[in-house]
Amino acid sequence: MKYYLIVGEASGDLHASNLMKSLKAVDSEAQFRFFGGDLMSAVGGERVKHFRDTAFMGFVPVVMNLRTILSNMKQCKKDIVSWNPDALILVDYPGFNLSIAKYIHKNTDIPVYYYISPKIWAWKEHRIKNIKRDVDELFSILPFEIDFFEKKHGYSINYVGNPCVDAIDSFVRNNAMPREEFLKANNIPDKPIVALLAGSRKQEIELNLPLMLEAMKDFPEYQPVIAGAPAIDKEFYTPYLKDGACIVFGQTYNILYNSHAALVTSGTATLETALFRVPQVVCYATPMPRFYSFLKKHFLKVKYISLVNLIADREVVRELVSVDMTLHNVKEELGKILPAGGKERAAMLCEYSRMIDILGAPGASERAAEKMYCLLKNSDKD
Repeated sequence: MKYYLIVGEASGDLHASNLMKSLKAVDSEAQFRFFGGDLMSAVGGERVKHFRDTAFMGFVPVVMNLRTILSNMKQCKKDIVSWNPDALILVDYPGFNLSIAKYIHKNTDIPVYYYISPKIWAWKEHRIKNIKRDVDELFSILPFEIDFFEKKHGYSINYVGNPCVDAIDSFVRNNAMPREEFLKANNIPDKPIVALLAGSRKQEIELNLPLMLEAMKDFPEYQPVIAGAPAIDKEFYTPYLKDGACIVFGQTYNILYNSHAALVTSGTATLETALFRVPQVVCYATPMPRFYSFLKKHFLKVKYISLVNLIADREVVRELVSVDMTLHNVKEELGKILPAGGKERAAMLCEYSRMIDILGAPGASERAAEKMYCLLKNSDKD
């Protein structure tokens, strides 16, 4: 069968590539065409456009690149119709993908599958109308989404488990570098590592990384290692590489695998850090902190911003967001989780185990692929 996939960022590229591998396992004749990244290209198929050329986040970048965005949408819609796949698989990236879903649902008979749901439980809940109208099957990766979609909105979904569990399980079994090898390969001093995951976009990095690095000065016995964002040029990080900080690109999992603790900007990275059982502080500075706090209080629909706390339904990791993201607070919270055997560190690791049990066993990609293929085969018989 023919599968058309659309992703808009690096994490989507990773999870879509694993889904493609699983689809090939259940469908020996699987063909792929996609808006995606290098990992998807490595699996096979035809890449129409790289996600680096389509992903614009934030109000100002979207406005400044509106003509490009509209052109990409037009090209994507036309290409899907022309190729006429057996299924369109959308991966997160709701601003772009929901527009594509609307067009394809209205103008074709191609079934629309959504893998990794838009986070409408946090904001823009009104998008449920679009999903109900335009998405034939939604494949959820977060357990609390079952109640949100099915009980609150009466929309049946498929919970398949979390692909981060799959990705990290596979990495640890097959690709993890031992500490000594990792340090030598990247010229990192032999000290306990604190991973700095400051985000994937320039604005996030500019807001969060300086505070992270400043806080690390109080802990000279630890080595700060910055995880370089894949879509950011190395030169962008040059001003931050002082006071002994190191940067490593394309090895975020190896950084976490060999880390003692982490400072993490909210997102999928918080969950990945927990799955590696690395104690962390969530750091999320914003351009207008008081205004953001007002919006969070009045418009955000959830108690937490990190996936770790949302899945556990309690504060497992400390979230320093907006007005709380201060140098004093970062130092204080990091100091609590650094001592080996310390009370706060031990409690966080214990809660990680409970959260991992909630997520369930590896196999999300396989379960999603099997369900998609089964649905398509059954529809052929109708």
